[in-house]
Amino acid sequence: MVMRSALEPRQLRRVFGSFPTGVTALAALVGDAPTGLAANSFVSVSLDPPMVSVCVARTSTTWPRLREANRLGVSVLGAHQEHVGRQLSAQVADRFAALSWRASQDGAVLLEGSSAWLDCSIEREIPAGDHDIVLLRVHDLDADPAVPPLVFHGSQYRRLHP
Repeated sequence: MVMRSALEPRQLRRVFGSFPTGVTALAALVGDAPTGLAANSFVSVSLDPPMVSVCVARTSTTWPRLREANRLGVSVLGAHQEHVGRQLSAQVADRFAALSWRASQDGAVLLEGSSAWLDCSIEREIPAGDHDIVLLRVHDLDADPAVPPLVFHGSQYRRLHP
């Protein structure tokens, strides 16, 4: 009989995936073009000062470009925006094709129709295994309680039901 380690990547992914999370878009203007990625490792950190965090894979080819932006937009995707999460996760040339978005004066890109949005700057990056924990200082934010969030659970997009 072969013993399987509980810490194998496949098992870790399965167990970590049992915790439901929201889905966010992290985006900014790089040059004159919107650049972004989808992340479900978003969490609130502090009220004073206002801070949030997101974890980004060290293998990301998008994060090195985003980290150079003055401001980053964090859009909490709504239940109707599953296609946005898939599009921002895909390896395509224009991840923002046919998406409705706006840019803040400082270059944070925010997706229209999201459940919530935050305009942030990078406070600090902390190496953590195969990811970096990115602490973000919140400069502005808002939410629309009428837009239910998109949820990621068990490696699938899901919606909350009342």
